[in-house]
Parts: sequence; structure tokens; C-alpha cells
Amino acid sequence: METSLLLLILLAVAALIYMVFTSSKKKTTIDHNSEEDKKRISELEIQLALKDGEIKQQQKDTELANAKMTAFEHVKTENTTLKEKLSNTEQERNSLKNENTSLKKEEENRNETLRKSVEATNTLQESLTKEKERLNDERVQETEDRLEKMKQTWGAHEKDVENHLQLICRNHVIKYISQEDFPHPRNKPDNSIEIMDQLIVFDAKSPANDDLNNFPKYIKTQTENLKKYAKHDDVKKDLFLVIPSNTLHVIKQFTYNIGDYNVYIITKDALEPIVLSLKKIEEYEFADKLSPEERDNVCRIIGKFAHTTKRRIQIDQFFAAEFLDTLQKAKQLPTEILESVIQFENAEKLNPPMEKRKKKILTKDLKAKSEEIKKEIELRNIPEITTQIEFKEDSKT
Repeated sequence: METSLLLLILLAVAALIYMVFTSSKKKTTIDHNSEEDKKRISELEIQLALKDGEIKQQQKDTELANAKMTAFEHVKTENTTLKEKLSNTEQERNSLKNENTSLKKEEENRNETLRKSVEATNTLQESLTKEKERLNDERVQETEDRLEKMKQTWGAHEKDVENHLQLICRNHVIKYISQEDFPHPRNKPDNSIEIMDQLIVFDAKSPANDDLNNFPKYIKTQTENLKKYAKHDDVKKDLFLVIPSNTLHVIKQFTYNIGDYNVYIITKDALEPIVLSLKKIEEYEFADKLSPEERDNVCRIIGKFAHTTKRRIQIDQFFAAEFLDTLQKAKQLPTEILESVIQFENAEKLNPPMEKRKKKILTKDLKAKSEEIKKEIELRNIPEITTQIEFKEDSKT
């Protein structure tokens, strides 16, 4: 476009020169046309000026057009850049949109998983709560049953001791003295026997309720109340309080030396060996005629029975505490195992030898049974187990 414009300008200048040259030539040859030529030259100059103006205007227009073209190219470049940015933005938006959709799906999946997990947790919590309530109910029921059995045992304790002592007296031909036949009407113990014209008191005592914390204090008070029996001359100064076996774990002292008499705390299981040790004295017609060696033998036997009885009570207490602790730890087993253990427990049954009336328990039979057990152990190659059980012995016998 600029080349065309310059070409036009050069043509115009050439035409103008040609006109001037022609005009000068005519001036020299034809003088009478000079005025017309001047006018013509003037018109040509005016036209030339106009052409110059047009040329300048065209130059300005060309510059403006060039500027517009430059601006257009710049705008076009910017537009291209913006389109590229817009395209990149669109791609980024689509990518973010896809990522957002993916995240929403993941969030929905997590929420669904969390909902199911919460439901499962709630179900498990409900199950655990019900199981806990059931176990609590079972423990409460077991405790109530145990207390009820203890109360029943304590309620029947006096009659049980009476029947057992009467049976011992019948088996070993010892005179049993009932409450009604006790020779001192104002003071009547639960049970007593007569050996060598002496009355030996066996008073049965049991807790008043299921709270055993006060039972040791109650027993100590009862030992002092036995003075009403010991004051009589025909009552032996060794008196016995017979307590239930399931109260041994709260008793710490089993012998009381009150001064004028002694009190021994025993259980029903200790009645027979004690009665037999006391009856041993009856074999001598007169106690004052015993030789020192015979007296020592009698005292040694009675002391042996007393020591054996106390040790048996201590060992029973020890194993009772161990068994109770083991049973308590068994409750920590997993539920399924514990239920299986309870099923096996319910299926088990122990049948100890039954005691029959008028059937004596002979020492030789016990020894023979012990030898039989030892031979069975040797035949089966069962290793011998030795256990040391330590107790703090009472300072008093």
C-alpha cells in the first residue's frame, strides 16, 4: 500500500515538472499567452498544493491505518494468547471438575463405609451392653444363690452339728447330752458330751447375716460368754465353738486362753478327731494313776490332734482362697471359651464316698487306700509334686 502511494506521488511530481517545462517553453515562444499560462501555472500550483495536502492526508491515513493494523495485530495476538489461556483454563476447569467428581464419589464411599462402620459399632455396642447386662445378671444371681446357700447352711448349722455329734457318739459309744438333759438348767449349751464324768461343751455358732466382717468380733464375744458353762465344776475347762466351714477365711484366731478356761474354734469336720482324742483319756480308769510317760503320751496325742486340726483348717483356708481366686480369673476368659467351660462344668459331677450310719471308717482301710494310690502313681510314672505351703503359726497352741 505504501509503494502504490509513493508511485502516485512520483507520477504527480513528474506531471507537474512536465507542465512547468511546457509552460516555460510556451512562454518563450508565445508571449501573448503568458497571462493564461500564469493562471494555468497558478491553478497547477494550487492543484499541486491540494495534491500535497491529499498526499499528507493519505500519509496520515496510512500511518493511522498502519497504527490500527499494528493495534489489530497486537489485539489479534492478545486474542490468540487469551484463547490459549481460555483453553488452558477450560482444560484446568474440566480437570478440577473431574477431580471434584472423583473426590465427591470418594467422600460418598467414605461416608457410606463410615455409616456401615457406625451401624456395626452400634450393633456391637448393643450386643456388648446386652452381654454385660447378662453377665452382671448372672453374677448377681450367682452371688444371690451363693448367699442363699450360705444362709441355708448357717440356718441348718446348729441342727447339722447336733446330728453329726450324735452320730459320732453312737459310733464310738460316747454319752451325748442334749440341751434338755444338761444338768444346769439356767445355762444350756447347744451340745455336750460326757467323758469321765466331765461335760465337754460344743456350742454351735453361725453368722446372723451375710456380712461376715463382724463375725470374728462376735466369736470373740461368745468365747467370753462361755464362762457361764466353765464356772461349773463338772464342765471341762476346754470348751469348743463350732463354726461353719465357709466362714473360716474371716477367722484369724482359733484359740483363746480366757484364764480359767480355754476356748477352741473348730468346724464340723474337726469334731470326730477331737472327740476321739478326748475319749482316749477314758481308757485310763484313774487319771491320777497315770505314769509321767503315760501322761506325756496322752498330752502328745491330744496336742497332735489339736495341731493337725489347726493345720487342716489353715490348709483348707489356703486352698479355698486359691480356688476362689482361680474362679474369679476364669471370668476373664473370652465369652465363647467361658460358655464352653460352663457347659463342661455343668456336665461334671463329683461323687465322694457316702457316709453310712454304723459303718466305721477304719484306719487300716485308709492306709490301704493310701498304699494303693502310691502304687498307682508308680505304675503310671507320675512325677511326685512337692508343694510348700507356709503359714504363720499361732504363738499359742
